[in-house]
Amino acid sequence: MSDQAATAEETAGMENAELSAELPEQETAPEITEAESRPEQEEEPQQEQTDAYQSATFENLESDETSRAIEPNLDVILNIPVTLSMQIGRTRMTIEELMRLNRGSVVKLDRLAGEPMDVLVNGTLIAHGEVVVVNDKFGIRLLDGISPAERVKKLR
Repeated sequence: MSDQAATAEETAGMENAELSAELPEQETAPEITEAESRPEQEEEPQQEQTDAYQSATFENLESDETSRAIEPNLDVILNIPVTLSMQIGRTRMTIEELMRLNRGSVVKLDRLAGEPMDVLVNGTLIAHGEVVVVNDKFGIRLLDGISPAERVKKLR
């Protein structure tokens, strides 16, 4: 029995030694979480991407070939119909005032007599003009065009 006891003690001692040898390693080994390991891995690709963006170059897009390619496309839009209208003036009124209008009513507009009319294309002011009569029909003589800057001012 003493041999068995000695063998049992040796076996237990070996197991304890193995366990104690494993435990300190586990306790002393630094734990690295995913969050700690990610920044190092993520910083490198970001830095590579930044370098890729900084070293990008662009070709000059304005060339004679490009402008020649655009000119034929203008022919495509030349046949699109638009609505051309002339506006002699405007006014604001309530629905009650509108309902009172009948034959013979006079509506006062915001424009003076003889003042140029607005020429609109699809509702956008493009010019000013004056009324003329051509072969017993009304027409308009264009006086001036409206620059894009003036169009913006009219919108305000």
